[in-house]
Amino acid sequence: MEATSVNQVLDRAEVLCQGRGVRLTAQRRRVLSILCASPRPLGAYEILDAMRDGSRALAPPTVYRALDFLLEQGLVHKLESLHAFVGCNHPEHPHSSQFLICNACGEVTEIEDEAIARSLRTAARETGFRAQRRVVEVIGTCAGCAEKGR
Repeated sequence: MEATSVNQVLDRAEVLCQGRGVRLTAQRRRVLSILCASPRPLGAYEILDAMRDGSRALAPPTVYRALDFLLEQGLVHKLESLHAFVGCNHPEHPHSSQFLICNACGEVTEIEDEAIARSLRTAARETGFRAQRRVVEVIGTCAGCAEKGR
């Protein structure tokens, strides 16, 4: 993501947090910035490495607390299959996202298809299943990699 886009995401996150009465602290903002600037999903330890500036040691709980906050506010998503995180494309409202994950280049595309979400809710209800989280991840090959023959 370009620097302008990252700044726009951070500004939007700041406004959303203020409207919700929560604080986007410097640490939380930094974690969100790192995720949004990354071309691929990042694990907590990769985020921690990116945050280290050599002058001080950061502990993993610092990143995990920031990620917990960002998840609660809907500003990031956790990709369960990758044990990694990505920024959310539409944090303004709660939603069930689906993710298309390229296993060749690592690109992740977030989609929000209500028909898929509705189908899952219906299937869960009909079987008596109580979903706690609805994370749909489709692993495959993106158009760019398919063209390159990867």
